[in-house]
Amino acid sequence: MKILAIESSCDETAAAVIEDGRKICSNIINSQAEEHALYGGVVPEIASRGHVEAISGVAQAAVREAGLTMEEIDAIAATCAPGLIGALLVGSNYAKSLAWALQKPFIPVHHIRGHIAANLLAFPQLEPPFLCLSASGGSSMIVLVKDYTDMEILGGTRDDAAGEAFDKVARVLGVGYPGGPKIDKLAQGGNPKAYKLPHSHVDGAPLDFSFSGLKTAVINLAHNAEQKGEPLDRHDLAASFQRAVSDTLVPRLKLAAEQTGVRRLVAAGGVAANSQLRADLEKMAEGFGVPIYMPPLSLCGDNAAMIGAQAYYEFLAGNTGTIWQNAFATAEISEKICQKNGIAKRRAKR
Repeated sequence: MKILAIESSCDETAAAVIEDGRKICSNIINSQAEEHALYGGVVPEIASRGHVEAISGVAQAAVREAGLTMEEIDAIAATCAPGLIGALLVGSNYAKSLAWALQKPFIPVHHIRGHIAANLLAFPQLEPPFLCLSASGGSSMIVLVKDYTDMEILGGTRDDAAGEAFDKVARVLGVGYPGGPKIDKLAQGGNPKAYKLPHSHVDGAPLDFSFSGLKTAVINLAHNAEQKGEPLDRHDLAASFQRAVSDTLVPRLKLAAEQTGVRRLVAAGGVAANSQLRADLEKMAEGFGVPIYMPPLSLCGDNAAMIGAQAYYEFLAGNTGTIWQNAFATAEISEKICQKNGIAKRRAKR
């Protein structure tokens, strides 16, 4: 089964063709990062307009690179939640229209489920159940993946997501957007113990975490040093910051494994590309005696290949949508976002 998948939840317009949920036939990404870097972060309206301009060409390029025609595609999938609502609507409406015109099934996909599914492309032997640490710009959570479409959140952030904290700290340190790779590069050669930074603990919720205090501590350090004219080693501060992020995430994944007895661990999302986090996860898993799966760097960030991988299993589970499918700015990973007649239901309520 060959699925054309569309991803447009933030600032990447992406399309891919995936075969049977495991094989990448093509994977095209058109990034708007340079444009948004001018503003220090993503501007939703600019992102939406960028998707409108790029989506048709990106989708056609993905089909062409796969050596197929549109008529040979078996189903169309798109990210329908969560994300920037305007951006999501561009991708989902394009995909719905294409599915309708070609008389193919339409498959709505949850963005975070897609990030988790990136590992299915990288590791053909990987099957549920497993525990996943999903960390990105919009969310950070520990997920128990019971089956391909049955997932439960065991813990999550109470405020800022890890990736969001990276972006804000990068802005203060003057390295720009996107913050994840910029901070990682700045931290190389830095001393991760140079600055003492807070580690969050949520009373009564040992698997939950918070990054607001950590972000604020770094911002205050930088501002105080500037106001007092004191030297600030940006390399050391970047290294200390990403070590603090890792020290917040890794122990909680280990604790979740101890509590659930699940002996297979996975990482996903843009923050999973961070070199400090990857090294710490590997060390933890080795000491714990369990395997750890992490997607290659090319599949950590937003891409359509991961959406196509998850779409295959959503299709097998019967989670298909129709022309009435809506997009949602927020949605729990445990929710089924497919809608058969969403507009008709809302009219009936009125």
